[in-house]
Amino acid sequence: MGTVKGMKQLIQLAKADIGESLRARWFLVYTLIFGGIMVGLFVSGLTESRVMGFTGLSRLLVTYLQITMAILPIFMLITTVRSVVGDREAGVFEYMLAMPVGIGPWYWGKLAGRFLAVFMPVLGALLVAVVWGLLRGVTIPWVQVLFYIGLLASLAWCFLGIGMLISTLSRSTDVAQGAAFLTWLFLLLFLDLILLGFLIQEGLPPESAILIALANPLQAFRTAAMLLFDPQLVLLGPSAYVILDHFGYRGYLVWATAYPVLVGLACAGLGFWIFKKGDYS
Repeated sequence: MGTVKGMKQLIQLAKADIGESLRARWFLVYTLIFGGIMVGLFVSGLTESRVMGFTGLSRLLVTYLQITMAILPIFMLITTVRSVVGDREAGVFEYMLAMPVGIGPWYWGKLAGRFLAVFMPVLGALLVAVVWGLLRGVTIPWVQVLFYIGLLASLAWCFLGIGMLISTLSRSTDVAQGAAFLTWLFLLLFLDLILLGFLIQEGLPPESAILIALANPLQAFRTAAMLLFDPQLVLLGPSAYVILDHFGYRGYLVWATAYPVLVGLACAGLGFWIFKKGDYS
């Protein structure tokens, strides 16, 4: 009975968080951004161009994923880091503890609601592209589309978990937002610049440097998006041999999809443990 009651509370709290997000001004701006990106890609005529032998929807989708990689994480972080610390500052916990709501359902319900609220516009824009392709008679790369959806969901979940961890560790909203921005900036810079400098200075073997780079969820996502578009990873140069030799084509796609999810779960779980051990209950 306790488990069923907890699940009902979790679903109710997830719905409440989704409703709160839908009413927020940031959600409207966020949705318009991704809708605008897709419209811009249509207008640019990417589906009519040919790059490395690829035409149609594949070219458009890989461009959409590359743009999303820069926007989705920072939006997920900035909107999520306010979840715990913002409610603490607003005095929500005192009110919550007076209600028959468990700590677990509140935390994970807020997590689930925020994931759906932030991921739906991203998924919606991608599905619009698929529908547009069907109406135009364009060949739909269904396997790529499914992998794209999985990669986007894993990236969103990863930064959702990181955001919840930052929120539980922070003591004010300003600190949480600053930490979120620095986290995003560090991972973005670590894609190429910092890693290249570290490799040159320390004389690391290329295999070690590449594996360190792939520990970055953004790099794992970026490389997987490139792999779907370019199975030989020609754009990565010699690094492609290391990646394909160690993982293989299918193996790397599975890694790039599962790894960010595990990072997000680990961060969310650690955040929940800290949350329970804090002075909230």
